Amino acid sequence: MNRLMCVFVIMVALFGFWRSAVSDDVASVEIEYLLESVGHSGCVFIRNGSEHSSEDAESHLRLKYRNGKKWAKSAELFIKRLATKSSWTKKAYYLRCEGESRQPVAQWLKARLANYRGV
Repeated sequence: MNRLMCVFVIMVALFGFWRSAVSDDVASVEIEYLLESVGHSGCVFIRNGSEHSSEDAESHLRLKYRNGKKWAKSAELFIKRLATKSSWTKKAYYLRCEGESRQPVAQWLKARLANYRGV
């Protein structure tokens, strides 16, 4: 019985590690999609009152993701914790895309994520 219990515990642990690894891979792919979407959008990125190119926005968000990856275990957490406001001033980030009014980055990223997931 003890041997059977040990095998069961090991299998549960391995499943947990596998599930976590798959979850991390999905999050990484989704976050990469969001970062590339910002960079290729052609939108103006507004951060702390200054305007930046979409390429600069992607670079900035990549830096924040590299430094704060442990707080972004999902695409939703990446959006909420890293991609939508300044960690220094707490001011929200905005995007102004051609033909559209200025909108919060959070709204824009959530729409892109929903589109990517086919929701």
